[in-house]
Parts: sequence; C-alpha cells; structure tokens
Amino acid sequence: MSDIETAREALAGIVHHTTLDRSSTFSSLTGNEVYLKLENMQKTGSFKIRGAYNKIHTLTPEEKANGVIAASAGNHAQGVAYGASRAGIKSTIVMPEIAPLAKITATRGYGAEVVLAGAVYDEAYNKAVEIQAETGQTFIHAFNDPAVIAGQGTIGLEILQDLEDVAAIVTPIGGGGLIAGIAVAVKELAPHVKIYGVQAQGAPAMYMSKRAHILKTTKDAETFADGIAVKVPGDITFTLIDKYVDDIVVVDDEAIAGTILMLLERAKLMVEGAGAISLTAILHDKIPAKGKIVSVISGGNVDVNFISRIIERGLVKAGRRVRLSTVVVDRPGSLQRLLAIIAHLQANVLYVSHDRVEKHVPLGQAVVEIGLETRDVLHTDHILASLRHEGYKVEII
Repeated sequence: MSDIETAREALAGIVHHTTLDRSSTFSSLTGNEVYLKLENMQKTGSFKIRGAYNKIHTLTPEEKANGVIAASAGNHAQGVAYGASRAGIKSTIVMPEIAPLAKITATRGYGAEVVLAGAVYDEAYNKAVEIQAETGQTFIHAFNDPAVIAGQGTIGLEILQDLEDVAAIVTPIGGGGLIAGIAVAVKELAPHVKIYGVQAQGAPAMYMSKRAHILKTTKDAETFADGIAVKVPGDITFTLIDKYVDDIVVVDDEAIAGTILMLLERAKLMVEGAGAISLTAILHDKIPAKGKIVSVISGGNVDVNFISRIIERGLVKAGRRVRLSTVVVDRPGSLQRLLAIIAHLQANVLYVSHDRVEKHVPLGQAVVEIGLETRDVLHTDHILASLRHEGYKVEII
C-alpha cells in the first residue's frame, strides 16, 4: 500500500483521474449498476502510462542516462515513450510485428525508437532482452515489476474514492500488472469488495494459473485482443493475483467483438479488445456479484481499419447486413422486378452482382447476388419469405 500511495503522489499532475461513469444502458441490460472506469480516456489512450511513468520516476540518474527499453504490444510502449519523453531520456520499444499501426505510429510520435520483432508480445520481449544486454538500457517491464504494479494500483484508489459502496471490480488480464495493482489497493482498504479478472479464451495463462495455484504458461496466445495476448504471465503478478483476486473467467473473441460494437454504438466509446473484455464478462453473466460493479475499460488504442471489420461483422451477426443469392430469367426487366420487390420491402441495396455465364447457371438464366442493409433479423426473415412467395429460390450466402 505504501508503494501505491507513493505512486499516486508521483503521478499527480501527470495522469488523469479518469471518469467513473454509470452506464444506464449496461445497467439495464444486466440488472446491476454498471460503472465504466474510462482508462481509454487516459493520456496515451490506456492505463499503462501509470505504471510506466512510476517506474521511470524511480530510476537513478545513472539508469536514466542509459535510457530505457521495453517490449509491448502497444499500450505499454506508448506509456514508456511518453514517460521517457517527460523525463528527457532515450527510449527503445520492441513491438510485435502484428501490432496495430495506430499504436506503432503513436509510440514513434512520443519520441521512441521502435523495433518490430516476433508475432506476439512474448517474442518481442525476448528480442528486447537481447537488445538490453547489448546496450545496457534499463528494462521497463510491461507488468512484472513492483513499481509498474504500484502505478496501476492507483486506479483502485480512484475507484474507492469515487464509489464508496462498490461491490465488485472487473478488470482485464494479460500479464497481470493491472489487476494485481488494483487488487492490492482495494483488498487492503476494502476487503469486502470482490475483484474479478477476465482473459480471452485463446490466451488463458493466468486463468489456468489461478485454478492450479501455480504459475502456468500457454503454447500460444490466440486472440485479436493484442493487449492481453500473453503466453507467459508474471511471477510477481501471479503471487498477488493468487492472494487477492477472487476469481478469473474467460470469454471468447466473438463476444469481445460484440461488446466493442455495443460500446461504440450505445456508449459512443472507441475501445480496443483488451479494454472491452471486462464489460464482456459482465454482459455475458460471467460475474456473480450483484450491486455496483465497475468495469475497467483499460484502453482505446485500436486501429480504425480493425474497427471497420468489427462493425461489418457485428452488423452481419445482428442481421442488419445480409448477402442473398438467387436466379432470374436472363431478359430485360427481370433484375428490375427483383429490385422493385426489395425496395418495396424497405431494404437498402448495397451492391448487386449479375452473372449470366456462371457455369452452374442454365442458359437463359442469370445468378444475382445482392448485399442488403436491413433493420434486424426479423426484417431479413420477412424479406426472404416475401421473395420466396414471389417464386424466387433465394439463399443467404
């Protein structure tokens, strides 16, 4: 607790005391009072600045003179780069080759030298260790460091300050630094408050470790939530999690993607996969607590191209985008008649493909593929039934 209190003093004037926002939308969906701790609105777009800056603040003059190095999927990278820039020292960041372009660009924008290596965080970490051995730079670990954990723990202090009767706090887990810091702060001051962690189904190392009460690793970390795609969690963080965290649950990527879309559409918040995962667990009834529940929205650094794919996928899943295939007679007016029926059914046509030479189509006919924008699944079903009633053999593709 003394480390976390000291970190709060060091971070004063550096980081934002982020908003704890009660969401009427998500409260009504769950039957609890759901609050969002908006660390996606933090400087550098995530909570990582707290731990990174606190660690840099504790370095000796000699360590600062050597510069710092870190491995990160993106958010820690930006935190270290920003913290190093504030301290006037050099920083090198090793990032996975698949790191979102937005995070790479932002990290460079904060003044860091960026090295791309490996497919996931753990491989980037190994490369950073190699470089550190050659250069003598001070390594700033993304999660397995007491000063970093203490910095992240200041979030717990803010939650208790803003919501005295909180029942539970739900937070994402990758390497474990965020939940370890929050859990220490909260359990020492308010031990009745439940602490729950959430991991992606494809990267469940800490989930496995908690259940076995021994540190475990995974061969792969397969999740689009790059911020928590960790195969080897921290031993320091695991010790704290095993002691203080009440439980850990897992959710799949499809559910996370759905939550990202809901946050964008219903709450007007742009949130990355790792940032949305805690709310995903709440919405899918994975958290047993009742009352005032805080979802830590850990970051919002997401590539806009990826957001575009999430939106398209979400619309298809919700029945609001559909692709239909049918066959029409190959003569003037046939396509017009089909489109007129669709227009009468109040669906918006996104594209039309008309092919009369496709090898499986009989002579004198043409296959038509149509992309439609619809209201919902019921509207789509009504369109299909109406077209079939008019004699069209129509299929969803």
